[in-house]
Amino acid sequence: MAKKKLIYIILWAVAVLIIFLPGFSKLQELKEENRNLQKRIEILTKTNEELKKIKYKLENDPSYVEKIAREKLGMAKKDEIILK
Repeated sequence: MAKKKLIYIILWAVAVLIIFLPGFSKLQELKEENRNLQKRIEILTKTNEELKKIKYKLENDPSYVEKIAREKLGMAKKDEIILK
């Protein structure tokens, strides 16, 4: 009798594992994906803020526009000699 009871308990435990283990594994995968997405959101939010600052400067700060034009486009003022 005790042997049958032990077999039923083992079968019940195996059945529970078969039923719930895939769901638990999927839950863990989704939690990991969520953490990765949260990190990506943080990075993109910071990048977005930096780009907003640059956009504001480009729209409102002529000296910044001049600096960018000189650095990125190699532009110079009239009668100015560029040395590299």
